[in-house]
Amino acid sequence: MSATIALGRRSLREAVRQPDALFMTMFIPIFFLVVNTGQAAEIFPSETTDFLEGQGYGAFQLPITLLLAASFGMAALFLVEEIEGGYFDKLRAMPIPRYSIVLGRLAAEAVKGIVLSSVIVLLALPFGITIASGPLGFVLLIALSTLWGVVYAGFMQLIALKTRSAAATNSGGLFFSPLLFLTPNFVPRDMLARPMEIAATLNPVTYLMEALRTLILTDLDWGKVLPGFAVVAVLGAIMLFLNVRMIKSYD
Repeated sequence: MSATIALGRRSLREAVRQPDALFMTMFIPIFFLVVNTGQAAEIFPSETTDFLEGQGYGAFQLPITLLLAASFGMAALFLVEEIEGGYFDKLRAMPIPRYSIVLGRLAAEAVKGIVLSSVIVLLALPFGITIASGPLGFVLLIALSTLWGVVYAGFMQLIALKTRSAAATNSGGLFFSPLLFLTPNFVPRDMLARPMEIAATLNPVTYLMEALRTLILTDLDWGKVLPGFAVVAVLGAIMLFLNVRMIKSYD
């Protein structure tokens, strides 16, 4: 555990030394929040749109902003740099558990996720967005966003370990990106065309988005929030198992 913590701290220092990457992680999701809200806010006024629960359209878009911010997978790109530069082999030669190499990066992603998600939500509040589920809802909102970021980063790490290529790891993001957009981004699921509704229902990310939306728009409803946590729990367990297995057999 001490090795995992030490490597996690190292990964955090690595991220702080590259503020341009952190800036883009913040800028792109907020850019989409502003653009999407600006395009559709007049179509869905809060006074007459039932699914907004009295809030502005920005509150409906905030979940996709949080998921986008959590879906950059920077840990995998930093890992590829170490593999290509040879430092990764030095880490493997150290007298530490191999799993600590990947778990340390995931721990750092969790810390970054908490900070970035909190900043995004706090920036959104002055624009009329309210966390209707209260302080506990705010904590759950940040936790769920952060857990998704760790899960996403873990799957990207698998691609990095398997391919050992920065180009392939970047391309791997194209495999996961459709999951973020095959969701009820702009309207609730029951307002989608039937084929899109089926695709969204089969997409696990939909349940994360709907859980985040519930926390923002309504009082705390565990029946709608727990499916989101169930998704990250199942995907997280699979991701951890595969990461530990791959790093142990890495040669």
